[in-house]
This record gives sequence, C-alpha cells and structure tokens, in this order.
Amino acid sequence: MRQLIWFRTDLRVQDNSALASAMASGPTLALYLISPGQWLMHDDAPCKVDFWLRNLKALAAELGKLNVPLLVRTADDWSAAPQVVAQVCRELEIASVQVNQEYGVHESRRDQAVAAELEQQGVSFRSHLDQLFFQPGSVLTQSGNYFQVYSQFRKVCYQRLHSALPRLVATPKAQASLGIPSDPIPEQVPGFAQPTAELRQLWPAGEGEAQRRLQAFASEQIDFYQSARDFPAQPGTSQLSAYLAAGVISPRQCLHAALAANQGEFDSGNPGVVSWINELLWREFYKHILVGYPRVSMHRAFRAETEAVAWRDAPRELKAWQEGRTGFPIIDAAMRQLLATGWMHNRLRMIVAMFLTKNLLIDWREGERFFMRHLIDGDLAANNGGWQWSSSTGTDSAPYFRIFNPLSQSEKFDPDGRFIRQWLPELGGLNKRHIHNPAAMGGLFGLAEYPAPMVDLSKSRARALAAFKQLPHLAGEEAL
Repeated sequence: MRQLIWFRTDLRVQDNSALASAMASGPTLALYLISPGQWLMHDDAPCKVDFWLRNLKALAAELGKLNVPLLVRTADDWSAAPQVVAQVCRELEIASVQVNQEYGVHESRRDQAVAAELEQQGVSFRSHLDQLFFQPGSVLTQSGNYFQVYSQFRKVCYQRLHSALPRLVATPKAQASLGIPSDPIPEQVPGFAQPTAELRQLWPAGEGEAQRRLQAFASEQIDFYQSARDFPAQPGTSQLSAYLAAGVISPRQCLHAALAANQGEFDSGNPGVVSWINELLWREFYKHILVGYPRVSMHRAFRAETEAVAWRDAPRELKAWQEGRTGFPIIDAAMRQLLATGWMHNRLRMIVAMFLTKNLLIDWREGERFFMRHLIDGDLAANNGGWQWSSSTGTDSAPYFRIFNPLSQSEKFDPDGRFIRQWLPELGGLNKRHIHNPAAMGGLFGLAEYPAPMVDLSKSRARALAAFKQLPHLAGEEAL
C-alpha cells in the first residue's frame, strides 16, 4: 500500500520519524506544499522562505538516493490543504499519509481538517512525535496542568530523559524505483524577495551542513558554551537555530551529540554541555506552551492581566528601533546584524526586546512581528516565548520591574566594543569606554551621522514601572 510523507518543518532524511514509518509501511512518495498566502499571514521572513526552498532542493537529492520522488504542490493558504492533499492521494492511490507533528493553532487545525478529508476517502492520517523529546500533554504538574515555569518543567524533563533517552531513528534503506519523477523546486515564491548572496552564504542548505555545524560545535566549542554564549563578538553559539527551525536537523541529534561530548552525562560534567541541553529544553518548553495555552498562538499575552498595559503608539520610535537608529550602540548594532544576516545573537534579542517594550513602552507584538519578518530561524514558539519573557507578559517568574539597562549590558557583554565596531563602523574611532555611550562625551565626538539617544533610560524605566503598576493585581495563576 502506497504511503505519502508530507514534509513541513522536517526537511531531512536522517532521524525522521514519519519518513522511517512511511518507508517501513510500503512504497513511499513525498509531498511539499508551497503556501505563500499562509506564509505571508504568518509573517515568515523572505530569507526563511528562501532557506526552505534551498533545503527542499537538498532534500530532493537525498530522497532521490532512497528512490522517493518529491512532489511539489501549491495550496496558497492552509484552508486549501485538505483538497490538495486528497487530490494527490486519489491520483497516486495513496493508502496512508504520514506527517511529523506541528504545534501552532493554525497547524493543528490544518492537520485536523486534512485528516477529516482523507478519512472520507478511506485514507489514514498518521502523525508522529519528531521535533520534541516529549509529547505535549505528557509533561504535566502534579495537578495535571501544563507547566508555566521553565525551571519546574526542566526538572521533570531531566528525570524523564534519565529513564528513557529518546532514540535516533535509523535512515531508511532505498526502496525500489516507483518510476515517478520528482517535481522541480521553485527558485522563488511570489511575495517573497530573494535575500542577498551574502546572507545566503552565511546559511548553506542541507543536512550535511547542519551535521557539520553540530559536530564542529560539539567537538570544539560546546565546552566553553556557558562562558562564551552571552558575548556576541565571540563564536560562542552553535549557529544551528535556522536548521532546527526548518527541521534540517533534529533536537534528538543535538541531544545525542551533546551527551557524547559529556560522557553521557545530563546534569553533571561539563557545564557548557549542561547549559546547551538546557537551551534545547527551553525550545521544548515553549512548544509545550503553544499546545497548553493556545492563546499565545493568537497574538494574546500568556499573562492575561498584562493585556491591560497601556502600550504607546509611537510609529516614529518604532521605525527608528527597526532601522537601528536609537542612539544606543548595542541596540543599533544588534538590529543591523538582524537586517543583514537574518539572525541575531540571543543575548542581544533580550536586550533589544526589553528596550522596545520597557524603555519605549511599545507593544511586544510589534517586535515579535518584526523579528518574524526578518529572522531566518523564526519559530512561533521560541520567538513568541522570548518576546513575552522580555516584556513581562509571558511565563517568566521574575517580576515586571526587571528591566535591562542597554548601556551596562553593552559594557558587560561587549566590553571591548568589538561587536559594535563590526556593525557600526561610524563609531570605529571611539575607545572601548566611549563606544558604548557616545552621548556621554557631551556631543564633542564629531559623529554627526550617529543619532543622539532617543530616550532617557531613567525616565523611560520609571514610565514602564508606572504602566505595569496600573495593572489589576491578579496572581499569575489566577489570571490564567
């Protein structure tokens, strides 16, 4: 009986649950849907769509080695997916469609609609756990609810991992040729401009590149991850987030590589390894939050009482932040990194998010949307979780009055100004003391092209505190 694997954010043949299941069940074909209307609705970045297409081309080559033809169809938005998938099944006499689970509200509704449509024509729909270690709903509090605090979630995950380590799925052996040709992969999708050649070169496509990055990180850098990860001028991170977001590599592969570098230890041994595994669990946590609290998929705050924050409508300030013209070098350098590379260092994501939501008091949803429209690793769960964490509307247990100071953050995490000089060459002549805050030189630094600070940090902090103090004093648990 013919099987169809429907690829989405799982663009690989290694350690792919649905692919292995399909090929073990019968002759298998593969499908990918081009959905420009849906991607625009989701604010997917042009560089991310381009990354998907480039990885799809690499995937087609790997599937070719397994004699699995890759079909490419268009379903402009996901409301069209049931009919498109059902038509493919009718044409090719498919008995079962196999997928790897996705977790946003729109993704879940799409899959339910497809499954219902296929059921009417006698085609089964099988979904598999693949991009997470644990099935959402299986890691719960003692009262049976989804965790709301990461540290508690992580503790239970470690207990589970100790007793049952998720195994890697073997890559299937090649099947007999079906005599069906693969479809060509489009070079571009309407509505999404192609990124620069320079940006593309930063993110080569394919499982081979993802594996190369993972092995290089695990063998050369992971030992220093805990101490280097917060310094944007250092190569202290894995540079795997885009590959994880597109499913070119799996979290299981990352976990096994980390454990191999730490003699199989989870929460002891090398602190760099332990710290990186914690980051994999942050990723897991935010996807469980999507399922347990679906409102975060619908532009709503995790903490319901924070919907009453009196966010400012300040389009000129928002635009200056977006373009890296705030007058705070660490903010501006970070935003220019994002615009040029499709990526931003994680420490900087927190700094610029807190500046927008606290110092400018602009709605976190504006920042979330802008990031998604530019990030090559844009992921609904992680991006939403990070923005709500920074804006004190999310799962973070720290109080709302934690507000990063961009100047002290800059001095601490870019002490020599190396990162700032890379992205703000107009400040290259300043010494490492003045480069963090040129305005402190009293306007005598002769840098007419660099703007003055757009906001007084002390006054803007007080404004943010006042706005949050106006909220109804509801305990976080009660408001949910």
